[in-house]
Amino acid sequence: MKKEDLTGLTAEQLRTELNAEQDRLLKLKFAHAVSPIENPMRIRESRKRVARLNTELTAKS
Repeated sequence: MKKEDLTGLTAEQLRTELNAEQDRLLKLKFAHAVSPIENPMRIRESRKRVARLNTELTAKS
């Protein structure tokens, strides 16, 4: 999801997306700790998406 996609969302939608992405990131980290996941770049992408969501949420506030 790019910045252009995030600007159209409301603050509540951003919070919902942020919570879902944080849960996904946590699950990816646990899965990678147990046994290496097939594509570890998904962790980096998820972390960046959390940062983008936080930035957009701060801008809306």
